[in-house]
Amino acid sequence: MKKIFLLSFVSFCSVFCFAQSAQKPIFYSVSFPNVVHHEAEITMTIPQAPYKEFRVIMSRSSAGRYATHEFGKNVYNVIATDVSGVPVPLKQIEGDVYLVGNDHPETVVIHYTLFGNWTDGTYASIDPSHAHLNMPAAFMWVPGEESRPVKFEFNDLDKYGWKVATQLKHEGDNIYSAPNLQYMMDSPTELSAFKETSWNVVNTDGKTEKINLTVHSDDAQPVIDNFGKMVQKMVLEEKAVFGELPSYDFGEYTFLDDVYPTTSGDGMEHRNSTCIVQPIAKVEGNEVRLLGTFAHEYFHSWNVKRIRPKSLEPFNFQHANMSGELWFAEGFTQYYGELLLVRSGFHTPEEYTRTLGGLVNSVLNTPGAAKYTPVRSSDYSVFADAGVSIDPTNENNIFTSYYVYGGATALALDLRLRSEFNLTLDDYMRTVWLDRGKIMKPYTIPDLQADLAKVTKNPKFAADFFNRYIYGVEKNNYADLLAKAGLILRKAQPGKAWAGSLTGGGRRGRSGQARTEGEGIPILTSTIIGSPVYKAGLDAGDVILKADGKPVKDEQEFDAIVAVKNIGDKITVNYKNRTGEHETTITLEENPYLEIVTYEKAGKELTKDQQDFRGKWLGTRVQ
Repeated sequence: MKKIFLLSFVSFCSVFCFAQSAQKPIFYSVSFPNVVHHEAEITMTIPQAPYKEFRVIMSRSSAGRYATHEFGKNVYNVIATDVSGVPVPLKQIEGDVYLVGNDHPETVVIHYTLFGNWTDGTYASIDPSHAHLNMPAAFMWVPGEESRPVKFEFNDLDKYGWKVATQLKHEGDNIYSAPNLQYMMDSPTELSAFKETSWNVVNTDGKTEKINLTVHSDDAQPVIDNFGKMVQKMVLEEKAVFGELPSYDFGEYTFLDDVYPTTSGDGMEHRNSTCIVQPIAKVEGNEVRLLGTFAHEYFHSWNVKRIRPKSLEPFNFQHANMSGELWFAEGFTQYYGELLLVRSGFHTPEEYTRTLGGLVNSVLNTPGAAKYTPVRSSDYSVFADAGVSIDPTNENNIFTSYYVYGGATALALDLRLRSEFNLTLDDYMRTVWLDRGKIMKPYTIPDLQADLAKVTKNPKFAADFFNRYIYGVEKNNYADLLAKAGLILRKAQPGKAWAGSLTGGGRRGRSGQARTEGEGIPILTSTIIGSPVYKAGLDAGDVILKADGKPVKDEQEFDAIVAVKNIGDKITVNYKNRTGEHETTITLEENPYLEIVTYEKAGKELTKDQQDFRGKWLGTRVQ
């Protein structure tokens, strides 16, 4: 019975797979007759359309973005026809969903206008200088047809002097393809007169991988060539962490970099490319500053695009994608992105201490990390990852970014592996790569714990680390760990009075809150739990009028009053809100924020053991 069933199943698979392979590609033709007003005209041809009625939709989320985005709002003039232009019944049934009726021909053509005027890693942007296309923001698709191949025709390239930069497969002329919807949606495409430099890297398996740097900016070609040499150095340092490059599809990896003052800064990883947008005038003179995004996003070609959380596989383009593993996928990448710039020689250990200080403060001095685990922080990504809202949130007090929370966790684990096991975080990442990423086996958090147990040969240590620092809110002893590398963790402003921030430092809604005209300092976001201003009962909606009897109009004046006080002093604050005018008292405390300095800067002698430890941690791995 089992044998008969197996033969039947094999026969079914053969027929099904043949039918799938015989399916014609869904074809998109993209034209730009009205770029000056940020519009593209897109024609989507669906041969062998689904037999009965079917939906054509716009995405609500984007590969690498965890919150939702209503891409359907920028699509209009949507019509359906047959191949000769005869109308086919089409009904908009939701904001981003269109229904093609039962009575339709075998081939259905959908035509629509796309508006795009936001250059970042999520949306689309169209103007006379370029078409910057993030695929979920630009292209409609058919649910149920995700496995079908896809082809694109990009028109008007000669008209505008544009070239094509993308990880899509070049089929010839201006035709590009993707094997399925998941790959298509993961393939941002830049059409512009970008400048390009490329180089080859011989991988550990002897195969050659081509790396392309494309930059749409006002820089001269020699600037891009020189910047490419810097990126190449960073690429080799990242390769040394894992021992090899990934095997890139079609043998190429492409950096798509867009540099201009009016763009929105962003970096978005993809399987064989990354989209980097930087709001500055030029690359020239800013090369080292720009490399941080390159280092972070390139590390993702291992960690998250191949070392893949099971929670993101497959990626759902119709709603938010929540993942409790982002402390690892994003946070460990954040740690390595900055560390590798030190190993590459672009930052000094002294400069790196500022980055380390930010990581440590994120876990020791934020209410989010005090109350919530890295896993919970990761889950909050569906609201925090470039999510937009009009109404304010209490994010200041309930969320610590999984980027820095995970980065600080990676720092602690790296230093503990080095000091307790004579291992490194590189060893751990290489184990996860070989066990999960290289074979594209999606992981869970227990899998990450199992790999830590494997590399340390100590399941008890792995269980303890995950229970206390991943599933729990305990914190590692950063002072002792950093001291092993000759670094001192200390108060940044010892003995200085502190009231806390009046602005909170968190996100506001897209519209923000209107500043009160005239006198006073409006508090626009939630004050931080535990800070003196919070304890005094001040919060968003209050307007501070006087501090210590003196009128104040901005936070600098308020800080100047605090600066001449001592810890324990009390400041009377007069403020108003919708219930009237009030008075409260702020009791000043010592500023809790920390800094990290080298032994040398602190005037302490660095031992040979500390020097060796630091050199092995921060020194180059490229032979």
